[in-house]
Amino acid sequence: MSILIKNIKDLVGIETKTKLFLKGKQMSELETIKNAWLFIENGKIAGFGKMTDLKALTILQKDNKIKEIDAEGKMVFPSFCDSHTHLVYAGSREIEYIDKIRGLSYEEIAKRGGGILNSSARLHKATEDELVESAIQRLNEIISYGTGAVEIKSGYGLSTEDELKMLRVIKKLKTISPLTIKATFLGAHAVPAEYKGKQSEYVELIINEMIPLVAAEDLADYIDVFCDKGFFTEDETEKMLMAGMKHGLRAKIHANELDYSGGIQVGVKYNALSVDHLEYTGTKEIACLQNSETMPTLLPGAAFFLGMPYAPVRKMIESGLGVALASDFNPGSSPSGNMQLILSMGCIKYRMLPEEAINAVTINSAYAMGVSEELGSIAVGKIANVFITKSIPSYEFMPYSYGSNKVETVILNGEVVNS
Repeated sequence: MSILIKNIKDLVGIETKTKLFLKGKQMSELETIKNAWLFIENGKIAGFGKMTDLKALTILQKDNKIKEIDAEGKMVFPSFCDSHTHLVYAGSREIEYIDKIRGLSYEEIAKRGGGILNSSARLHKATEDELVESAIQRLNEIISYGTGAVEIKSGYGLSTEDELKMLRVIKKLKTISPLTIKATFLGAHAVPAEYKGKQSEYVELIINEMIPLVAAEDLADYIDVFCDKGFFTEDETEKMLMAGMKHGLRAKIHANELDYSGGIQVGVKYNALSVDHLEYTGTKEIACLQNSETMPTLLPGAAFFLGMPYAPVRKMIESGLGVALASDFNPGSSPSGNMQLILSMGCIKYRMLPEEAINAVTINSAYAMGVSEELGSIAVGKIANVFITKSIPSYEFMPYSYGSNKVETVILNGEVVNS
């Protein structure tokens, strides 16, 4: 069935010439069409324009199976792309949340066996079916908030058996969810308790056993490493990235969340698709990112939840960089996958213009998960992942109204999945 959305108050994020990402001043450019129509056919965006030109769409005279949606007073956006999540997990960690309120730091909680190691212990006990069931609930929730594509990392396994279990769960989710899903192998998320004092042995396990098995089963699209203070060093990160590259896994890096770790420089050196977190980003890091193909990705939910410094986004954009925003949806440091909230945080906490923030959660975050040729904007030939808002006064209202769900109808792969 084809879909015609008509009388759209504003069709937001259109492209007549497809771009992979936006950077610098381009990020403040957001092209829209007022009083517009959007035509979807065979799961793809087939055309769009002003309502005054709708009669020129000859398909309307040929196809009797067109579903028409009247969007008067409403807007249509490209679906959000959430390029950094850990949403496959077994159980919440609200007790650690109380520890944070009482003043314990992220590192102190981790040293007590909390944090990632807590999630690892819980995941070990969970079955694949249990993990799929809980993850589907989270996926359905983020769909309702307008997300159409999501990257999901492993990293709560921290053993060969459990890392493979996580990645098999993600592979199954790809087959049963309408979302576009990318899988990232993050065996180097933390050092398991049994390898305390033997970190180099765990690195060798990842290189010699985990990566080859992940590649043999075609379980991951990317490889990630937590290159930061108290986790993995630059040298260890390089070794693991090289091993991943030999098996066809492009890099994505957790970097500079806790300190100036060198993770950004390693990411650029190995042509990482993205470097993520970046709370500690200075002049040297910005200079390194310039003229690279690596997308700086900010995770404001984690900085907010942990009470950490916010990355210098204005300086980054004014230096000519592009930036993406993602949720970091996980049970310990960002227990929300609501990309509408992330959009608002981009404006409130990073002082991004609404146009910049919208581009950061659509086309640039699509690039940061390797799907901007297919998603992230309204362009003919792209996959029809869009959402229709409730009646709102302007597109600036999306980040402004941070406490409510403004999405009314979700269309993924050209099908209405939530309305």
